[in-house]
Amino acid sequence: MGANTSQVSDLSDNPSLKALVGTESISENDPFWNQLISFTFISPTSSGDSKLLEEAVIPLAKTLIENNPRTGNFGALVRIFLGRTKELKISTECQDQLFIWQAHNALFMIRCLLKVFIREMSEEELHLQFSYQERAPGFCGGSEDLLEELLSNLVHLIVEVPLLDITYSILFEAVTTLLVFFSYQLFHKDILRDGIIYQHIMKGRCLCLTSRLVKTLLYNFIRQEKCPPATHIFEPKAEGGLLYGLASGVASGLWSVFTLGGAGSKAGIDQEHNPLPLSNQSLLLLLVLANLTDGPDWPNPYRQAITCFRNTQDTSSLPVEQPHTFQINFNSLYTALCEQQRSDQATLLLYTLLHQNANMRTYMLSRTDMDNLVLPILEILYHVEERNSHHVYMALIILLILTEDDAFNRSIHEVILKNISWYTERSLTEISLGSLLILVVIHHCCYLHTNCLAALANMSAQFRCLHQYAAQRIISLFALLSKKHNKVLEQATQSLRGRQGDNTALPDYAQDLNVIEEVIRMMLEIINSCLCNSLHHNPNLVYALLYKRELFEQFRTHPSFQDIMQNLDTVIGFFSQRLEQAGSDLSVERVQEVIMKGAQALPKDRLKKFPELKFKYVEEDQPEDFFIPYVWSLVFNSGVGLHWSPHGIELFSMDSG
Repeated sequence: MGANTSQVSDLSDNPSLKALVGTESISENDPFWNQLISFTFISPTSSGDSKLLEEAVIPLAKTLIENNPRTGNFGALVRIFLGRTKELKISTECQDQLFIWQAHNALFMIRCLLKVFIREMSEEELHLQFSYQERAPGFCGGSEDLLEELLSNLVHLIVEVPLLDITYSILFEAVTTLLVFFSYQLFHKDILRDGIIYQHIMKGRCLCLTSRLVKTLLYNFIRQEKCPPATHIFEPKAEGGLLYGLASGVASGLWSVFTLGGAGSKAGIDQEHNPLPLSNQSLLLLLVLANLTDGPDWPNPYRQAITCFRNTQDTSSLPVEQPHTFQINFNSLYTALCEQQRSDQATLLLYTLLHQNANMRTYMLSRTDMDNLVLPILEILYHVEERNSHHVYMALIILLILTEDDAFNRSIHEVILKNISWYTERSLTEISLGSLLILVVIHHCCYLHTNCLAALANMSAQFRCLHQYAAQRIISLFALLSKKHNKVLEQATQSLRGRQGDNTALPDYAQDLNVIEEVIRMMLEIINSCLCNSLHHNPNLVYALLYKRELFEQFRTHPSFQDIMQNLDTVIGFFSQRLEQAGSDLSVERVQEVIMKGAQALPKDRLKKFPELKFKYVEEDQPEDFFIPYVWSLVFNSGVGLHWSPHGIELFSMDSG
């Protein structure tokens, strides 16, 4: 806001706003309303600007809360907005900016007031604030529920008004207002499973628009439309017509000109930080809707829509009609997902689609350019210190879901990459996508994350032509585990000696050993799976295994590993004998040649078969306990033009949000 900050802080002294929140009822027919909503202030996008606006609105909203039961002015403002939106679609078709401009301004004011109301009162009390409009003079409406009317109107607006330069701001405002309506969840530690707003969105008049709303929000995300320049949002007519006259009459007396991430912001900073406000906000609203809990006897319709939508190119008929299904361009959606994975919310959408929509999962796995999707996920995992734990967790789960598919596990070894600039540990001038995936997952395995090992296990039977670094990393991880195992054993032994036989207070080293031994067992199974299924494709792994053969000595007679060690002993013994026969002082190239020929000669029946390693991702019971706080932490941190004070936030701790 820069130089205009002082004017924002002076909002409480503005005569028009003082009248709105004051003690006198204002008829809906009063010219006052026309003047009130004819300003050129358009919502800020930066957190700092939003905070200043919020601080300026709070005292006004609190005054209105006190006076609205007697004046009904808030309900009147809502009705003024509803009246303007009746002409919105026609105004858009005629390129008539007046109704769009005034409707946007009215909705912006409603959203700012609602945000404070929701923090200050319960849903029941909020509902009353809408009902008080019936006491206002000049009221001529029916007895419909004005809160439901507004919610329904917002959904209609989003799905029916086309996205153009002149409608961008009001569509953004409609999406943002719906987000604000759901923000009650922020102020409750427990997951909200019912309520007035919940009922209206899940079962009311909005229900029939479920598929259209989900589709529109997805297309907003797909289109990635940048905010139009301010001149497209508000253009004074050269001849000084009605639009210009209204604006010039109040602009200096009400709020100065700001634009949605445009000219009113500090030179380009907001635009660079969040150049896609509608796309971002639509994705956040979609995630909020998708993660609403099921009702006692009805499923979440928005999750149903996300679960069953199909490709526009899919012409097959459904055996059973699915509720809220629709079709969307999968290619466009896939491209947007590939381009946007740096954000938590895009990664969460990718997870949601992979896990819940079988049509989209099948389509993604059929793509021949999976590297466009997988590489951004690997970059998230590689730079783990720059990401929050939830983002990293979702990226890992995505890899685990992908590796459940054998065709994926084969195809990633056929994609050759060159010069991966973000991988800085070594210079990778050429490497397969499969080997890079292994390198990055093992890099993350230092945290002993079971999902990493599960993904490696799923891939192990399909390991093909592993890069030497990937093969070395597999053995290095085993070496690290072996070292940890020996350290715990040593600590347990020293502790026992120090206590001179009194082990009543001995730390539970047995539990630590069990965990490490389970992981060691899994790593041995991964190596064994590769050797049994694709030995001849992986000379680099055999080379690394032989180079570090002493690591495996101590586990040969260990009761937990004896069975799985038989195959490793067979391979190590077979190739060691071959190398001895080839002579001494062998070059690296000669060793690799011996291994390549030996791999063809080793009879497969000499290796004992073990059950196939396959791990499948399954959501925890009551997944909403994880996902709802996570989604709202994204809204809290990434919502464009939305600022909440951290005081009073109950859903998540601020360090995790």
